[in-house]
Amino acid sequence: MSTGRVLVSLRRRNFRLFLAGQLVSNSGTWMQNVALAWLVLQVSHSPLDVGLVSALQFLPSLVFGVYGGLVGDRFQKRKVLVITQGGMAFAAALLATLDFVNLTPLWVLYLVTFVSGTFQAIDTPVRQAFLSEMVGPDDLPNAVGLNSAAFNTTRIAGPALGAIAIRVAGVGACFGLNAFSYLAVITALLAMKTSELYPSQPIRKGRGQIREGLRYVWRTPRLRQTLGLLAVVGTLAFNFNTVFPVLAKSGFHGNAGTYATMLVALGAGSVVGALVAASRRRPRQGVVVLAALAMGVLELLAAAEHNLDLEIGLLGLVGVASMLYLSTSNSTCQLASAPEMRGRVMAVYSVVFLGSTPIGSSLIGLLDQEFSARWGLVGGGLPTVVAALVLGALLFRRLRPSRRGQAVAVRMRGPATVVLAGGADGHGAVETGHQGERQAARR
Repeated sequence: MSTGRVLVSLRRRNFRLFLAGQLVSNSGTWMQNVALAWLVLQVSHSPLDVGLVSALQFLPSLVFGVYGGLVGDRFQKRKVLVITQGGMAFAAALLATLDFVNLTPLWVLYLVTFVSGTFQAIDTPVRQAFLSEMVGPDDLPNAVGLNSAAFNTTRIAGPALGAIAIRVAGVGACFGLNAFSYLAVITALLAMKTSELYPSQPIRKGRGQIREGLRYVWRTPRLRQTLGLLAVVGTLAFNFNTVFPVLAKSGFHGNAGTYATMLVALGAGSVVGALVAASRRRPRQGVVVLAALAMGVLELLAAAEHNLDLEIGLLGLVGVASMLYLSTSNSTCQLASAPEMRGRVMAVYSVVFLGSTPIGSSLIGLLDQEFSARWGLVGGGLPTVVAALVLGALLFRRLRPSRRGQAVAVRMRGPATVVLAGGADGHGAVETGHQGERQAARR
């Protein structure tokens, strides 16, 4: 893994500012996630309620997510992000205030979480599409990988700091620190040089633009297949905030520190997975399938493990596979999209991944409550394995005719044709597809 290739996007000043802001802000977000899950569990003593508060956080992404992408295609993304980051800062400050005055019934926590999720429904697709405007299409996979690595570095720092803050000052301190952390992102966005951006041309307001985006996704096989797998994995396998608090408390008879350690292990592995993704020049669907398959198998192994030290190790490996899968899926969708459609495509991506959380977290929370948190891991791992095998079989069937065609070309034209048709690694058809995506992204 070349260090120069891994860090290539950091030569862009705007991206360096963005990444620094994300490191601070995401640390605060993870502190709040730990605090909110723990507070709900203390108030209600119900794993199902932990799943419901997570569902309400992402419900707006399901309802409004596609509109968020349309906002990103119509307006300057940098200005939109300043507004959404400010809205989430307000919600975090409100949670801190409510805890300070000891006004934290479940319905209040649900309401504020929903408000924060509404801003997030717009922020997420716009922020993901904004990556390409900071670095351009050639460095986009690297930027996605580095952004994921930064996010998961904070998954290590945030829970650890959150656990310390809860013990020293209570959950309200986590909410307050998160509110201040958003100032880092807002400052970074305002300090960017607009002359160094690669802005897409905003589209004019018109009728049927959301339907146009959905049709575009459906008619593009690479997008349709990638998002189809994401629908299964995102709905069922990424419910760590729902499973881990219950697994730590009832599965291993631990406390907030045990929960934080699980998140730290997952985050450490995710950093490794993101850096591996950042080192790759172009995303491949084969990597998407293999990473999803590995993630599903590892979750099943984690469900069966009763030794805490081994469990922590397995969760680290889950982190590697899950972030390699997620980063490669994200890059695939962005590079397979025309610039004027990227906001809406990433909105569909966000709806599929984040918007499915209300459904998935409720189902997994119900499994946790009726059986155990281990069944929550099974409910995520088993469908992921099945979905990855199905997509892998489809890709294999699609590649077989091209390989037969290459063999015919070799027999008819000789060894020189191998280089032209298949290349040194025998994946010429895939490389041709990536070159087409690169040209489409440049247009």
